[in-house]
Amino acid sequence: MSPAITPRAQRAGARITGIGGYRPSRVVDNDEICRWIDSSDAWIQERTGIRLRHFAAPDETVVDMALAASGKALAHAGIGPEQVDSVLLATITHPYQTPSAAAELADRLGTRGAGAVDLSAACAGFTYGVGMADDMVRSGSAEHVLVVGVEKMTDFIDKHDRGSSFIFADGAGAALVSPSDTPGIGPTVYGSDGSQKHVIAQPEPWTVLARQGVDIGDGAAEAAFPHIGMQGQPVFRWAVTEMPGVARRAVEAAGLRVEDVDVFVPHQANNRITDAILKKLGLPEDTVVARDVTTTGNTSGASIPLALDRLRERGEARSGDLALLLGFGAGLVYAGQVVVLP
Repeated sequence: MSPAITPRAQRAGARITGIGGYRPSRVVDNDEICRWIDSSDAWIQERTGIRLRHFAAPDETVVDMALAASGKALAHAGIGPEQVDSVLLATITHPYQTPSAAAELADRLGTRGAGAVDLSAACAGFTYGVGMADDMVRSGSAEHVLVVGVEKMTDFIDKHDRGSSFIFADGAGAALVSPSDTPGIGPTVYGSDGSQKHVIAQPEPWTVLARQGVDIGDGAAEAAFPHIGMQGQPVFRWAVTEMPGVARRAVEAAGLRVEDVDVFVPHQANNRITDAILKKLGLPEDTVVARDVTTTGNTSGASIPLALDRLRERGEARSGDLALLLGFGAGLVYAGQVVVLP
């Protein structure tokens, strides 16, 4: 008879112990966006609530931004980088197929060879990462897991696309997940609907560049870059129809009632989606609701941790508050959980 594998000791719980965010210094208003598209500040604000967004510098990478946010999260937690066991980095805008941005971040941060992997779940990437980190810490496979959401969307959108160029922006947010004597992260509710993969997508694969060729000498035409695009109305309908139920399931999975939620941090897609979800979910009027999209834009996988960081900085979200996190986006994919704020 073969010997049995000895299981790791299970921990009682895990919790977020630190949060940090980074916004690039360049602030772009709607009037500047309207130089590239036929629109107006009034129309953009009416449709999305967005007034401002941050654009990274041309030479600023997703790893640069992730490093800044991660340093703040570790400082908030009081943990040194050498104590980080694993790095989960959610992004869809790292411009290299390989190696991962997470491996570079782990090295530059100064971890001692931490496990590192990139997650591709677009606007739900951070909440996927929090759920995975919770499982890793509770199972005993890691003690401190750094979860980062970072995007440089400006590298992957067509600024002349009237349907999406005014929405997306750049930034990074991070959270450290550590052991806890009691559960501080509720069960994560995950899901996907790949039948709608086309509504937020890069329409052509990278291999189209190889097939078309990129030599623009001797009169040859430059190949079209496969930008990320979005069909706004189908995405809106899906989000406002399906996400209230997902949010409710996440609250119930944590053994709570909707009335128990202190803070609601949905993916910062636009304020109309947030309002529609709020109406169907029935959160109390005094619930703090993240509206970071107004001055930060839609930063995809970075939007939830960035919004958390801003709420904490402003004192609108307090330590010990119960926060409902809800990520949803391209795939289509979603993930949500209730967490205790650090």
